[in-house]
Amino acid sequence: MPFRFVHTADLHLDSPLRSLALRNADLAEIVRGATRQALVRIVDLCLAEEVDALLIAGDLYDGSQTSMNTALFLAGELRRLDEAGIRVFIIRGNHDAQSQVTNELTFSPSTHVFKGRSKPVLAKTLESGRNVYIHGMSFASPHAPESLLPSFQMPAVDAINIGMLHTSLVGSAGHDLYAPCSVADLQAHGFDYWALGHVHQRQVHSSEPFVVMPGMPQGRDINEAGAKGVTLVTVTDEGHLSIEERSIGLATFERMSLGLAGISEWGDMLDAVRNAFLRARNATAADHVILRLTLTGATPLAWRLRRDGDLLQGEIDNVAAGIGGCWVEKIELECRNPDTETGIVMADPVDELAALVSSDVLPAHGFRQEVRAAVEEVLQQLPPELRQALAPDEAAVEKLAFDAGVSGAAEVLAHLHGNAGEGAR
Repeated sequence: MPFRFVHTADLHLDSPLRSLALRNADLAEIVRGATRQALVRIVDLCLAEEVDALLIAGDLYDGSQTSMNTALFLAGELRRLDEAGIRVFIIRGNHDAQSQVTNELTFSPSTHVFKGRSKPVLAKTLESGRNVYIHGMSFASPHAPESLLPSFQMPAVDAINIGMLHTSLVGSAGHDLYAPCSVADLQAHGFDYWALGHVHQRQVHSSEPFVVMPGMPQGRDINEAGAKGVTLVTVTDEGHLSIEERSIGLATFERMSLGLAGISEWGDMLDAVRNAFLRARNATAADHVILRLTLTGATPLAWRLRRDGDLLQGEIDNVAAGIGGCWVEKIELECRNPDTETGIVMADPVDELAALVSSDVLPAHGFRQEVRAAVEEVLQQLPPELRQALAPDEAAVEKLAFDAGVSGAAEVLAHLHGNAGEGAR
């Protein structure tokens, strides 16, 4: 019989909502429970495929927010695997190291949590007589500036060797540097499969040997967009390895850009949105698709879309609800009046005011400072986790202030524009 296992990482169980745009209570509830549902589905997959083991390459928890209730939920799901004779191998990642309950939870004997030194564990003996060993290393601190690879033992001779490591590799956008090492270093170590974690986007870095970052099984906001899943690995009696990607996520976040060039009627715009939503829903295997919609292009509707934002939001929400399993996280407007696209100078005083705002007001240092002060005041009213998500550094605060100025000016000008160029309501 072959040795089969599921490789996952970065579940971030019960992580708090990080998007202010999840204003819909039903949608917020879906996202809030999605990380737990991902674990349930992973366990269901292990049971259905009758695998030998589940490998979790770090960040089961989400740092200091973790409660004992989260840990007990995890223990209950792992108990389902124990009752089916499926072993579990876990390494602790940087977020697990911040958890207050990481060291308080007792697992069943079939669950092995690797400690700070790499010591191989025999997972199975194949019918050919070849052993399969799992090597892994946890880290007790949320910071690991140096490579952990030198602490791994060399591969066992005439055996299948699988390594578990939570690492940023040589660095990845949006992720702190953590236990850095190169793919070439991993390849040279001699293991047959590296089960990695930490980077939330899936990538198979190598197939000889396999170096796999499975990505997180469930995205939590628009910055973790795209389909999510786990990796199912088969090791034959002859020692050959093969992998399959399996979808897991309950909900998928997606960015969608829809051009409105040539559309001048409100009803036609809604039809275009409906068709785009249907395409996105049909292309998604998850139960729910959560969309950030950006409307672009030159259209006579540009002013009205901005002025009647509440109506736009309500009608597009209704379009999504009519499809089923489709939600709108946020609507962004990047539409322009056709006359501004051609450079025609208009006699309309609002158009002249818009030109002055763009050329004189928005770039002014005093205006930018006032907007930034207002943004900083709002940020101070938010919970720490939302503040960190929205403005993790100085550059992010500057961008928030700039975007707020541009968006606010557009809203004011849209209301001043009145009914000019409107289609029928």
